Amino acid sequence: MPTGLSDNRPIVISGPSGVGKGTLYKTLLARNPRVFATSVSHTTRTPRPGEKEGVDYYYIKIEEFEKMIEEDKFVEHAKFGDNRYGTSKMTISDLTASGKVVVLDIEMEGVKQIKKSSIGARYVFIAPPSMEELESRLRGRKTENEESIQKRLAQARIEMEYSKTDGVHDVIIVNDDLEEAYNELVAFIWNKPKK
Repeated sequence: MPTGLSDNRPIVISGPSGVGKGTLYKTLLARNPRVFATSVSHTTRTPRPGEKEGVDYYYIKIEEFEKMIEEDKFVEHAKFGDNRYGTSKMTISDLTASGKVVVLDIEMEGVKQIKKSSIGARYVFIAPPSMEELESRLRGRKTENEESIQKRLAQARIEMEYSKTDGVHDVIIVNDDLEEAYNELVAFIWNKPKK
């Protein structure tokens, strides 16, 4: 396999909002562009300024989204606010067939759906060093109001509890130091023993 990986199953990365999972998977993709690819999701929301069809999302009407659910074309899908988001099975299989390892940034409910699907995957949970540190990171973004921060923290507690369920994740990485967390992620993906 040209990727140098002994296991080319998709990598599902999850963790609470503000934990740094986006930074980790973007670093993984930037440093290994020939190996990894992200799956472009489908959404019913309208494109934001600067977003491109097929790059940021596949933008579809709600009727088309509902039809794809009926036809079991999503490996996972969710509703946030008034909009729907989903990861298509075909996108994952096409990328895998092209020799890429698919990296998915998925929230907890999506992880549960993928676990029930026919898609074989490896599961990574990114945890904060502490709830206090997570709160500090969320506040440091200065993009959320107090109500939103409290909702994200409450959801984070649920996700942290779920991550302790036996067999849900293959590895839990505490993102205390970004480079150390990245090295742990790479060691897991390439099945290298920890130093």
